Amino acid sequence: MLMEQTLQTLNALRLPGMATAFAEQQTSAAAMSLPFDERFAMLVDREHTWRENRRVTRLLREAKLKSSQACLEDVRYGGGRKLDKALMAQLGSCQWIRAHQNLILTGATGCGKTWLACALGNAACRQGLSVVYVRTPRLFEELRIAHGDGSFGKRLSSLAKTDLLILDDWGVAPLNQAERNDLLEVLDDRVGTRSTVITSQLPVEHWHAYLNDPTLADAILDRVLHAAHKLALVGESLRKPEKAKP
Repeated sequence: MLMEQTLQTLNALRLPGMATAFAEQQTSAAAMSLPFDERFAMLVDREHTWRENRRVTRLLREAKLKSSQACLEDVRYGGGRKLDKALMAQLGSCQWIRAHQNLILTGATGCGKTWLACALGNAACRQGLSVVYVRTPRLFEELRIAHGDGSFGKRLSSLAKTDLLILDDWGVAPLNQAERNDLLEVLDDRVGTRSTVITSQLPVEHWHAYLNDPTLADAILDRVLHAAHKLALVGESLRKPEKAKP
């Protein structure tokens, strides 16, 4: 009876991890033979683990990564991709995100830019950092709608609070004046305080011409390229079917 009351109290206090561990201890002779302080430490540790797992699950759900299963452990280093393992280990630590630096991923279609960006987003979520993935054209459409319904400021504020913003497919379509202005607003809120990953088929040296407005291009690129890591992916398309084994 006392055990049931304790379990009810733990659940009422929103300590489900501790409640589950307590119930398990009651049916384990090995656990019950341990000193009280060791058993209590095990309960606290289980609650901590439960909360951390729940937080990571929430962060991954909110990130909406296009490649939700992408992870750095599965990165392919062969095939002429010229990926530096030391650099990938550094990026995987997410210290660059904590230092509010950016990352530019460029390369041809199918070389794995989006997948790698999502793998880094996955790593960030698992280290307790908030992430948002969005295709750049879709972001502009969302911001256009936000201007119309009055939620633009709220949307900007939400993006500004995100530790890592992944802008995929940068440069796939020309920008109009409103989109250039919105892009500057998004990036200006993040410079020096948050990190941004940009993936693009367009080499960085062509970005100024792509933006097609010298004044805004200077302002936008200053915010993007300042303290940015640049990684140009090479090699054959990863979307090609593998050759049949002999």
